[in-house]
Amino acid sequence: MSAHTIFDTAPIGSIVAWSDGTPQPPARFRKKLAAWQSSNSKGRLIRMQGGRDAGKVSLSPCFTLHEVDYGAGGVIAIRVHRTFSLEAKLHFTVVERPAIGSVRVFDRAGDSGELVYLATNEVDAKEWLTRHGYPDAVLQEVTADEVGAGAVEGRAA
Repeated sequence: MSAHTIFDTAPIGSIVAWSDGTPQPPARFRKKLAAWQSSNSKGRLIRMQGGRDAGKVSLSPCFTLHEVDYGAGGVIAIRVHRTFSLEAKLHFTVVERPAIGSVRVFDRAGDSGELVYLATNEVDAKEWLTRHGYPDAVLQEVTADEVGAGAVEGRAA
């Protein structure tokens, strides 16, 4: 799939993999493997932004994936996000769509909102919010219409 297809059909909360099409090098080539992994990985779709203007610069539509967290003892020290423009020349695949009835927790309302947690249900989402500091959080249930959109349009998920 192209970046355009992900932007148009993948629901927020999906696991999306990306690849540049090159074969994975053997593990003994650590530097080559690390470089390969930067163009071949996966993450959870947490944000989609339409085109926008920033002063004299026009920014194209893009989407952001949460790739991994690094930390210890329950404390996250580094959170890795990857943002891809729709002009990205990588190949994308939806590995997993969020379950119908699961609840997305966004840090704020509106187009600038970012997924911070994907709960199994509303009770789980509200319980998670009691332990985390998101006073402007917005809950949104995953519907059958949006999860099934890729299959209805003839695109494999």
